[in-house]
Amino acid sequence: MPPQPGGQAPEPKLEISTSRNFVAWLHQQKISLAFSTYQTGKLFLIGIQPPGNLSVFERTFSRAMGLHATSEEIYLSTVYQLWRFRNVLGGAEQYDGYDRCYTPRTCWVTGDIDIHDVALDKDRNIVFVNTLFSCLAAPDDNHSFRLIWKPPFISRLAPEDRCHLNGLAMKDGKPKFVTAVSKSDGADSWREHRTDGGIVMDVENNEVIATGLSMPHSPRWYNNRLWVLNSGHGEFGYIDLNSGRFEPITFCSGYARGLAFHRNFAIIGLSGPRKNKTFSGLPLDAALEKRNAASRCGILVVDLNNGNIVEWLRIEGIVSELYDVVTLPSVVRPMAIGFKTDEVKRVISYC
Repeated sequence: MPPQPGGQAPEPKLEISTSRNFVAWLHQQKISLAFSTYQTGKLFLIGIQPPGNLSVFERTFSRAMGLHATSEEIYLSTVYQLWRFRNVLGGAEQYDGYDRCYTPRTCWVTGDIDIHDVALDKDRNIVFVNTLFSCLAAPDDNHSFRLIWKPPFISRLAPEDRCHLNGLAMKDGKPKFVTAVSKSDGADSWREHRTDGGIVMDVENNEVIATGLSMPHSPRWYNNRLWVLNSGHGEFGYIDLNSGRFEPITFCSGYARGLAFHRNFAIIGLSGPRKNKTFSGLPLDAALEKRNAASRCGILVVDLNNGNIVEWLRIEGIVSELYDVVTLPSVVRPMAIGFKTDEVKRVISYC
């Protein structure tokens, strides 16, 4: 951008574009989407507004990352807190044209433990990936967190991000699979293994079931398959549980992170080019160059039947990375209450 008078360049604006039928796809599937970005600290809610245009709603939360959602609730991890939002609208009720108004109802202060994926177990207890301490954990009334599980190769709990444990897949309402960038037990030592040290572990059996991945993220159990993003290669696929092989079905033009499902579709979050050492020099760079493709930030919709990318949403400007993405079933146009305005003081519900 050309500099403004006085020598300062204007701040980049948020620009969102979509494939031609993206809004129609949301309407047909009867869902909305939510995604987080820690770079700019935003929670975005994507739906449809009359007369059939894209609705984009955003709120600011410092280092917004892990998401878990239903049509009535959203859980969001931030820099030192874990938030629970609840829809306060009932039935056909609307608020300023929105059919969901997610309002902060509960907060757990965890400290800066770098929470990544967030989930609920069969008893609706929160489970999250505590990346700084290399473990799975839960909120606690008296402490920053309660330990649930740690990989057997992690010798002790320490705030050292030893293996960059980042992803969690639930199965039958219990933690079942996790992803980590490496099988390492030294402070910040995963960074030397970004290209091929990635692993998938079975939590119940304490076993490594897949190796040789590059910065894997977002494991999800869906339709009797363990799906994973092999982010360092820009690949979406699944783990063959018999052989331990990763079987890619789609190439993603960007750093893939954040994965949700709806019917026979996968919804994948993408991050654009990154300038720091963590995300440079990965196999993804060569894969993009080979395809003469540019790294994009946004969302891909993939048909699970054939691996084709059928719809997309592209983000440019101030936002260049995403962390997580979730679906909001049966939601047309969602919004959320934040803390930057005094609106939170006026949204009151009771029972």
